[in-house]
Amino acid sequence: MPIQDFDVIVLGAGAAGLMCAIEAGNRGRRVAVLESNDRVGRKILISGGGRCNFTNVDCGSENFLSENPNFSKSALARYTPQDFIALVEKHNIAYHEKTLGQLFCDTSAREITDLLERECQTAGVQIFVNTHVQDVTKDDFYVVRAGENEFHAPALVVATGGLSIPKMGATSFGYDLAKQFGLKICDTRPALVPLTLSAADCKRYCDLSGLSASVIATAKGRPFREKMLITHRGFSGPAILQISSYWTKPQPITIDLAPNKNLTAPLRVPDAGRNLASAKTAFRTSLPQRLADRWLEHNAPSKWTNQGLDQLEHLAHNWQVTPIGTEGYDKAEVTAGGVDTNELSSKTMESRKVSGLYFIGEVVDVTGHLGGFNFQWAWSSGYSAGQAV
Repeated sequence: MPIQDFDVIVLGAGAAGLMCAIEAGNRGRRVAVLESNDRVGRKILISGGGRCNFTNVDCGSENFLSENPNFSKSALARYTPQDFIALVEKHNIAYHEKTLGQLFCDTSAREITDLLERECQTAGVQIFVNTHVQDVTKDDFYVVRAGENEFHAPALVVATGGLSIPKMGATSFGYDLAKQFGLKICDTRPALVPLTLSAADCKRYCDLSGLSASVIATAKGRPFREKMLITHRGFSGPAILQISSYWTKPQPITIDLAPNKNLTAPLRVPDAGRNLASAKTAFRTSLPQRLADRWLEHNAPSKWTNQGLDQLEHLAHNWQVTPIGTEGYDKAEVTAGGVDTNELSSKTMESRKVSGLYFIGEVVDVTGHLGGFNFQWAWSSGYSAGQAV
């Protein structure tokens, strides 16, 4: 069995793994990156509709979920969105800002993977694709067996991602490896994922699939003001994806269908008609016509009195819906939960129990909001480990 000696072995050639490899290589370390897919950065290539939402200019620890909400602060301070923007500009990649601080490539996500591959090449990093790791052991150094190859190194970085999008090669390998070395795992679940509704609610609303509205969606006290999309199985769109990271079954979610608007005001003026038809006319000024009509057909008050209008107004801004589940890891953009941050140094990402063992990116219990935050966590955690290995 051919043995190859390195200073650092990185498992996974995604955003976090490649950033770590670049930083370690630039510090003179001999780095091997092992990737099971046939090319690097497959999830990068499909992100942001193929244009890669590579960071968010307004990134802070408040944009992340974790059992320890302070854990991400150190890495995010050490490598900021401005640092990655500088790298993008160094490679003359054109980009633009969309809503809420999100940055996208003007042309293609491939520009980001090309950037990372060029930086790896400059840093002397060796990338091994189509390399399936069978097992990892540790004595005086780490031994990684992959097919007929054996890789040795005193430092091992686990950047294998989470369980989301299994068709891209996602597996539980990183979590299994953490458990093998005695590290705790925070329960994992799909995040940034569409929510599914009961058969009864689907019958009421899901034939409106494709309709969207700007709403405030809230789960567990966390509100997000963005668009909600009705699907064949439930709700999606940015507002719903955001709250999905917080939602747990069997909790309801709350939807404000028309933020900062008084929907029933036209029904309260003198001589206004107070009936279902006039309510539909009023609601259509703020909601898509078919959604306004359908929602009112199921939620209109029994009496069109002032009290009835008050109740209708309240309900439109506090509509409670109880999802029955999510679309699962197949449709989830990321995995919430992961390697317990109490097991890791927030400065270096190294295990507190096992020397030379590092965990970075999505495999760690740090999950970003929608909008480039998960990429920034990948860059920041990868940089921090790359500076330490």
